This record gives sequence, C-alpha cells and structure tokens, in this order.
Amino acid sequence: MTTTAGAHPRFVEALHDLGLEDLHSRVRRFPDATRTAAEAAAAIGCGLSEICKSLVFTADGEPVLVLMDGASRVDVELVRKELGAQKVTRAAADVVRETTGYAIGGVPPFGHRTRTRVLADRSLLAHDVVWAAAGNPHAVFPIAPDALVEHAAATLVDVRERTS
Repeated sequence: MTTTAGAHPRFVEALHDLGLEDLHSRVRRFPDATRTAAEAAAAIGCGLSEICKSLVFTADGEPVLVLMDGASRVDVELVRKELGAQKVTRAAADVVRETTGYAIGGVPPFGHRTRTRVLADRSLLAHDVVWAAAGNPHAVFPIAPDALVEHAAATLVDVRERTS
C-alpha cells in the first residue's frame, strides 16, 4: 500500500478546484482492487459502514448519484419518492462511465464529467471520517462526512433500506 499517488487525474483536478489539495496526499492506493465496500474496508482496516459508496441510478432517465454507507443498501423506492420520480433504476455501466467519467468500483463522490444531482444518506454522518473511491478501483481517500456532503453538493436524505 502507498499513501501518495494513485488518484485519477480528473479527481486530482477536482480536489484542486475545490481547495482540497491536502486530501491528495491522503489518498491510499492498493495493489489489489477495492471495487466493493467490503474489499475497501478490509484493505483500509475500517468498518464497512465507514466506506462511502458512490452509486449511480437513473430517475426517469436522468442520472442521480447516491452516496451510501458501505454496510447499507439503497432503497430505490425512497429515492423515487425523494426525487418525485416515476421510475428509479440502477444505471448501466456505460451510463455510469458516461455520466461520471469513471468506471463502477472507482466512482468518487465528486469530480465527475457532468453535473449530476447528488443525494447523501444520513447514515454517513455517524462517523468522523469515511473513505471514498478516488477515481479508480485501487485508490481511496478519507474525508469528514460533512465535508463530503458539502463538496459533493449533496442533499442529505434518508434512503437507506431498512431491514426488519
């Protein structure tokens, strides 16, 4: 593991544009991919819920990014209600890449190719720090959840699937 390079160049540029250059030095790159929240948590040595998943959905055909803690699943019906949409589905891999500029498993919470509506689940606020992808499946970075919400221009919502 290295703690220097590894972030996608577009993401590094986004850090600079947002005044978050200090985060670039905190990016961790791993030799093995951390495409899933479980892989990322194991590599970092943190809890699964301390991982921030960046998931792209389509709401009535329009892409929307949902930031969710790694231990939870998104309740698509709650997203639909939140957005006032008729239909919400997981976006196909090509839509994810076209919208964000990144492949599934490496999508960061900001620094995307296009401006997309962002929803952040409140569950992320339960931690002092969360870890998110830095633009590729091998790199992650730490950020305070409130800063994550702010810099992703996210709306704070409750869209976590409830287990009974």
